Formats: sequence, structure tokens, C-alpha cells
Amino acid sequence: MERLVCRRSRLVTLTGVAGVGKTRLAQAVADAAQGQFRDGAWLVELSPLRDGALVAHVIAEALPLADQTTRPMIDVVAEYLAERETLLVLDTCEHLAVACALTAEVLLRAAPGLRILTTSRRPLNLIAEEVVILDPLPVPEEGDSTGGENDAMALLAERATQAVPDFTVTDANRRDLVWLCRRLEGLPLAIELAAARLHELSTAELAARLEDRLGVLGNDREAVYGTDPPWHQALRTAIGWSNELCTPQERLLWARVSVFTGTFHAEAVRQVCADDQLPGDRIPALLGALVEASILSWEPTGGGDRYRMLDTLREYGAGWLEAIGERDACRRRHIAHYAARLHRFADRFLTSDQVPLYWALVPERDNLRAALGYALDDGGGSAVALTAVMWPYWTCAGQPREAGHWMDLALERAPEPSADRFTTLVWSCTYATYRGEHAAAQRFADQAQEVADRLGGLRQAGYAAMSRGMALAYAGEPDAGLELLHRATEIFRDTGDAAGMCWVAFRRGLTHTIAGDLDAGLADFAKALDLLGEGSEESYLTAFTLISMGIAHVLSGDTKAADQAGRRALALQFTRDDLLGSAASLSLLAWASAQDGRYPRAAWLFGAASAVWTLAGAVPFVGNPKLGALHLRFSATARQSLGDQRYELLHHQGAKQPRSAAVNFAVSNRDTPP
Repeated sequence: MERLVCRRSRLVTLTGVAGVGKTRLAQAVADAAQGQFRDGAWLVELSPLRDGALVAHVIAEALPLADQTTRPMIDVVAEYLAERETLLVLDTCEHLAVACALTAEVLLRAAPGLRILTTSRRPLNLIAEEVVILDPLPVPEEGDSTGGENDAMALLAERATQAVPDFTVTDANRRDLVWLCRRLEGLPLAIELAAARLHELSTAELAARLEDRLGVLGNDREAVYGTDPPWHQALRTAIGWSNELCTPQERLLWARVSVFTGTFHAEAVRQVCADDQLPGDRIPALLGALVEASILSWEPTGGGDRYRMLDTLREYGAGWLEAIGERDACRRRHIAHYAARLHRFADRFLTSDQVPLYWALVPERDNLRAALGYALDDGGGSAVALTAVMWPYWTCAGQPREAGHWMDLALERAPEPSADRFTTLVWSCTYATYRGEHAAAQRFADQAQEVADRLGGLRQAGYAAMSRGMALAYAGEPDAGLELLHRATEIFRDTGDAAGMCWVAFRRGLTHTIAGDLDAGLADFAKALDLLGEGSEESYLTAFTLISMGIAHVLSGDTKAADQAGRRALALQFTRDDLLGSAASLSLLAWASAQDGRYPRAAWLFGAASAVWTLAGAVPFVGNPKLGALHLRFSATARQSLGDQRYELLHHQGAKQPRSAAVNFAVSNRDTPP
């Protein structure tokens, strides 16, 4: 298999029935092949994703890339992979087969050194695809009571030992083990589910339970297992049998946790799944019981215990959840749980709680997407209420394009005026501005103004004016933009909106700088920092204010002030792993070094910045022509002073350094590169 993936075929699909071990084999192949690809092997988990439009985004998350770009994400990923030798493992493609096929075609065409291994219950049906059908494990021959040395028996014995440490295969239990392997048809997942029960049942009791289960199998297949393609009979049997061996509370929790995707936290399970039938204090023990039964896997992390459920078992649980009439209620509790967490983030965004609240949400990205999907299914009101509080996560994660995708869907479903629609429009305008889509930004700003007029709230009037002002300024009308920003300032001052005052001071500073009034811009940036608080540990707005201030200092010739602002901004951005912000800060520090005659430092920093701009999927300063020209001017100055050969050497050294090393050097203000 490794030879096939590494040498013979650029696209290999592992296919087979559910539970046959496609994912596990693909991971093993990737681990074994890691050293044969210069730029590594990367696992992309697609099972939590339900929207094919986001396949490229999930690939970018698995790679060291970010969604901080003005271009389609598939183009960014293709460009990143173009010169690399990489293995991508796209795991669980069957529900996104068309999107995965299109993505694979684009990437393979763009990147000659790329190979792709996919797992799917059905092929992608591409010409270049080589399909490998994974069969169940070999089982003992008919009439063989010894078991022999076959894979199914070996797996059953290994997993039985994990469930019962002193378990051994003996003459007394061998016949039952052979029978189990044969009746479970060598399917690894079915065998593992069976072995997990040996801590409570003997092999003879397990065999008897399985025989009983086979007798009633046909009664529940249609109600619970209506999947396409149909599940393998042995797996349906093993899962249903394992479900019957659970207590009523364990079965109910199994069904309810099926609303989660990816990994999930024990506290989230308590919030979403607990009620009178499942008391909250019972949740930890019930989760432990499902882990023992191999229904869930336990993943300890620095942020507490997290759990994961295999897709096949989740499908079973989801079927039962729908059969008992709890699907919609459970999904709404799931939405409410993550909406509450996002509300707290929004309320505390401009505080020192920002960074820890953001990192606490990063492991939940699959469930945030799931909540958005559930909300869209539930109706426009639920969806736009969720997008209205999702902006803190998208902002810190630097995902303006994915944010726009979800917000467009939510706005389409909820056209009626509401506070949530207004907030979603305001941030849609902001993200369109970040993406350089100025016409879209003005359209969203105008719609926000219409909703504000309908709602009649003074606060909404302030944010509508601020949005329209920024949209106009970025579209090349700074004077008209400033007029609206000053109006917003007055409204926020009258209403005592401290957060609004921070945002509008920062945006006034940007607009003054765009207009060429550097003194006014610097005064506004200083006002924003003052409102945020001296020594504030808030990262996002403080860092971008400092970068903007640093640019104004460079334009006014104050190299020392620019360098100080850039170093502080970079340190703050590194706490959020902000690629776009880090690239801008490294560039600013390179400019300041070149302006100050520190050319070796400048060349090294230009190299480090170029590497991070590439990871962010963006050209320097996201296509802003004035800043892009400034970037080229200062790099040309450093090159001319050092000569091509030395400049290229230092630039290459900076580009090849780990990002942490680049940040450490940049904030140290040393002249000699490491």
C-alpha cells in the first residue's frame, strides 16, 4: 500500500464497507510514508464537515495555512502545494464526494509533487484514481475450531486483552472466539465492539447474545439504518447488539451525543444532553461506560477530557435520536450551548479575557460549524442569531472568507429586520472590507443602515454610520468616510458605548492615514490605545492599532516609534497565532530596519515576512497598492545596499526559520540574525 501511494499513483482511494478500517489503514500508510515526502504527510478529517464549499478551508486548517486571503481558498491551497512534495490524506469523503473530486483534480493539476490518499465508502470516479477495496480481515475456515493464525482472531485476542488484562485464548474459549470472528465476518469495528464487552460477559455469553441478535436483525434495520450505501450486516448486528448491552441511560446518551461532531468536551455533553432522564452528575460515569464499550474514544488534552465518536456509531446514534423524537430538541440545545459561549466571548472581546476565550473555542471549530448547519436547518432566525455572535471567533481566527460564506446563507434565510440581522450585516461589511471586496462592503453597509433605520435604535445608528464610513474610506472616499465616522463617534459618546468608541477611534485613524493626514491618524490611534487601557492584554484591536500606528510612523519618518509599535504588535499577535497580523508586523519591522540603515536585519525580516504572507495565503498587505508599493521600495533599498547575493542569503535564512524563531528575533531588536 505504501509503495502504491508513494510511487505508482498520485490519487488512491481506499474504499470498503463501514467499519472495515479504512481510516486506520490510511493513517498507518501516512505515518509510514511521512519521511518519503519532503514536506510531510497531512491528515484532513472531513467527517465533521457537511458543506462541500468548505473542503478547501478544512484542508487549509490541516496544513499550516490560514483563511486570511482575498482569493478563493482553493487557489491559495493550490499555490501553497504547487512547489511542495506532500501527501494529503482526505479522510471520509463519501458525503462530499463531488466536492472532494473537484478539489483533488484542481490540486493534482497545480502541484506535481502532490499525492492524495482518500478514504470513502464509494470512489470519487476520477480518471486518475486508483481504487483499492479494503476487505474484512481473514477469518477461520468453515469447521476450523482451532482459529489458526488469522488476522480476525489476532485482533479479537488483542482487543480482548485490553478489556480484560489477564485474558488468554484457551481450549475452553477458542471455539466461541472462532464462531464470533466468523459471525462478525472479520469486520474490525464489529470485532472491537464485541471484545469490549468481555469485561462483563464471558465468551460463551457473548456468542449467545450475538446469535439472539442475528435472529431479530430484520426488525429494526429500516427504522434505524436507512443509510446509503447499506451497512454491512455484521456491523449492523454488532452495533445493535452493543446498544442492547448498554443500560437505558447509556443508550440515551449515545443517541444524544450524536449531535456533536469532531471531538467534544465533557462539560458540553452535560450542557446539551443532561435532563431529568440523564442527570448532570451522572454524565461523567456514563461517558466512561461508553468509552469502556468502545462507543466513544477518550482524548485527554490540556483543556480537559475530550471525547470522539466514530462516524458509523454516530450515524447509529443519530438514527435512534430521530426515532425517539429528540433530534430537533437536542440540536437546539447544541446551538444554544455554543451560542452562549460565543455571547460571552463577544461581551469580553475587548478585554484581557479575549485570548483565553479564543483558544478555548479553537478545539470546538467542528461543533461551531455543526451548530451553524443545525441553525440553518432550523430556520433563518436561528442562523442569523448565531452568526451575530460568531464574529469574535472568526475575527481572532482570521477567517473572513468562511465568515462571509455562513453570513450570506444566514442573511438569505432571515430577510426581516432584526438586531441579529443588523449585527451580521455590520460584520459582513467588515469582512468584505478585509477581503478587498469594496462594492460588497458598501452593499452590506447600506443594508445595515436600512435595518438601523427600521429598528430606530441609537446604538445601531452609530454602528451603521461606522460601517458605511469605513466602506467609503476603503473604496477611495476618505472625506465622506470621515464625516460618517465622526457622526458615529458622537453617537457612541452620547450612549456611553465604550467598545464602539474603541472601534471608531481605530477606524478614524485608518481613514486619516489613508487620506494622508498622519498627525490626525496618530492621534486617533493613541486615543484607541488609551480607551483600551495602558498595558492592555487585549490582543486583536490593540495589535492592529499598533501596526497602523507603526505604518504612520514610518510614513512620517519616526523609525524608532515604528519599531517599538511593530515589536509590541507582533508579541500580541503571536498569542493568537495570527498569521496575517504577524506578516504585517514583520513587514513593518523590516521597513523600519531598512529606513534606519539596518540592512542585514531588514533582509532577514523581509524573508521571515514573506514566509508568513505565504502561509496566510495573501500577498503583502492583502493587495493594498500603497502599502504594497512601500513594501517593494524598502526591500529594494535593502537589496541595493547589501547586493543581490547577500540579500538573497539573508532573505532565504529568514524565510526558512520556524515562526517562533522569527518572532523571537524580531521582538529582540537585535541586528545580527540567528
